[in-house]
Amino acid sequence: MSTFKTTRRVAVGLVAAAAATFSVKAHAEGQTMDMAGKTVEWIIPFSETGGSAKWANFYAPLLSEALPGQPTVVVKFMPGAGSTKGANYFQSQTFEDGTTIFGSSGSTQFPFLLGDPRVKFDYADWNVVLASGTGGVAYLPPDLAAKMDGMDASALKEVDFIYGNQGATRLDLVPTLAWEMLGLNVESVMGIKGRGDGRLMFERGEANIDYQTSSSYLSGVTPLVEAGTAVPMMTWGALDDDGNIVRDPTFPDIPTFKEVCEATEGCETSGESWDAWKAFFIAGFPAQKMVFLPNGASDAAIATYTAAFEAIKARPDFAAISEKRLGKYPQMTGVPAQKALASATKVTPEAKAFIQNWLQEKYGVSLN
Repeated sequence: MSTFKTTRRVAVGLVAAAAATFSVKAHAEGQTMDMAGKTVEWIIPFSETGGSAKWANFYAPLLSEALPGQPTVVVKFMPGAGSTKGANYFQSQTFEDGTTIFGSSGSTQFPFLLGDPRVKFDYADWNVVLASGTGGVAYLPPDLAAKMDGMDASALKEVDFIYGNQGATRLDLVPTLAWEMLGLNVESVMGIKGRGDGRLMFERGEANIDYQTSSSYLSGVTPLVEAGTAVPMMTWGALDDDGNIVRDPTFPDIPTFKEVCEATEGCETSGESWDAWKAFFIAGFPAQKMVFLPNGASDAAIATYTAAFEAIKARPDFAAISEKRLGKYPQMTGVPAQKALASATKVTPEAKAFIQNWLQEKYGVSLN
């Protein structure tokens, strides 16, 4: 599979046709499926301890209530190969009756973007019905956090860090590249099955630096912060309307990586490293998690699921309950979800080449 050709097709083809396509599918709402008595299997290609699990477990009962006939929605965890196992399995599925859906993450998107040879799936074959933005927070034990001088991380350059890493080509490249740009010496323990497992390593003292996506941080790390055993270091930030990195709306009191980088000698917010980091941050977080129907899904099925997620977003209590579990981020359907998919499945050739070379030099991973 040619990654560049495929991502170009996703970016150009899907977005160019999005308005017309979704208009057709919206008309199919009159033909919505009756799903009474059925069981929807929602495949999550990670372990049950991470942010994707918390995201899916938040939405699953709401989706069951919103779909016509109120089918049972069961989250099935399928970890392996940094999420490519579950994604490859979903690629092999063809649409039958709307009872199989898939939850993608940035750690699924990155191997696709980078041309990982284990990738046998193609986003252009899938049908997005929800795109969820998120953020991420890096954190430290209190004794190491105390070494920072405000936002200046220079004193941490003397520390030997251990980090539980899902894989070189996964979403974890965003934090590991950020830490390298700050001059930190971070050794990765490879092969954990989800970010929740990385958090458990931190809790057991097997790792002394970690990051979690927002949903997992809110539920799994906030209690550690409150107990005084973890201290937030920085977020990856969020994008404003002009594409600038600003503070994460869910964590407005925590500085961004950009701010920490600017305060730390030797870290630059311009140049090849910064451009590559920002490109993969944009690909990995503003549309970090997405829900798909498989290849061949009918217009009626896409309209049914889209209407269900729109009904969930329209709930009067949605803002309150989602903020506590997911954070303050866009939840997109229809044309916005199509555009989010396009932004999540393309990066510039320069950013891709930089990351491929960096992975080769840092981890010996050859993707060229």
